[in-house]
Amino acid sequence: MISTRGRYALRLMIDLAENGSEGYVPLKDIAARQDISKKYLEIIVKDMVTGGLLTGASGKGGGYKLCRKPEDYPVGEVLELMEGSLSPVSCLSSRINKCPRKSQCHTLSMWTEYNKMVHDFFYSKTLKDLLGD
Repeated sequence: MISTRGRYALRLMIDLAENGSEGYVPLKDIAARQDISKKYLEIIVKDMVTGGLLTGASGKGGGYKLCRKPEDYPVGEVLELMEGSLSPVSCLSSRINKCPRKSQCHTLSMWTEYNKMVHDFFYSKTLKDLLGD
């Protein structure tokens, strides 16, 4: 399940894509438009800046803005930064499956297929795609 953290991060990114063409957008403005606590958004943007999705500036005229064009942000990238792995089972959460039961697991192929569907779905959608909704 995607938490409020992941969903709010997407709302923040969409807001910046819609309102950030003139430069930095103050967090208080985003919080008001999105009806999200400014304090909660401060926690989210800190991780997004650290993760390289946003850039921030303090002082007069400061705020946050996207580092790239909306079409260059896959939804999956935003969600994985906020949520961690989107894998349905722990053995698939890293690139190397170190499960000792891997060779005899009857469900691994099902989980692998499901994991690929989720990954492909979220990485096929971009921020720009969500702007039209």
